[in-house]
Amino acid sequence: MLKNVGYARVIEKLCIFAVRILFINLNKKTFMRKMIATMAACAFMLSTTAFGQSNGPLTKEADGTFVVNTTTLGKGVKGYKSATPLKIYIKKDKIQKIEALPNKETPNFFKKVDTAILPKWNGKSVKAALKMKVDAVTGATLSSNAVKENVKLGLEYYQKNKK
Repeated sequence: MLKNVGYARVIEKLCIFAVRILFINLNKKTFMRKMIATMAACAFMLSTTAFGQSNGPLTKEADGTFVVNTTTLGKGVKGYKSATPLKIYIKKDKIQKIEALPNKETPNFFKKVDTAILPKWNGKSVKAALKMKVDAVTGATLSSNAVKENVKLGLEYYQKNKK
């Protein structure tokens, strides 16, 4: 059963309420235009809530891949200049890929981290990845350590919240 069905019901009730308010306050011509716009917005909200299966930083795609976004999980984890958020793609308890999200790290140094460190977890089980000791990139130690911490936070979150 979808975890977000409760949210979908709340959105559905809000949409019905909005349509009723429109009906009371508008003439027929204006009502139809507003009604169509309201129904489209409601359909969009329902579809993203019910089918996105969002659980905060953890989402599940249609093919069964879980995606952990560490933007909020690792907001206190700083590299040289800023936070280093990641998206971790996991399917059948194996890491498919890890991608860096936009950050304010020095581009030339962070590119080294992106190409040297992130691929090391690809294909590993979540359990094995959590035990890995990954060396930092020379010249980008703070960014490397922040990325490693974000991977750890993301994988731990996945283990606790996957369904």
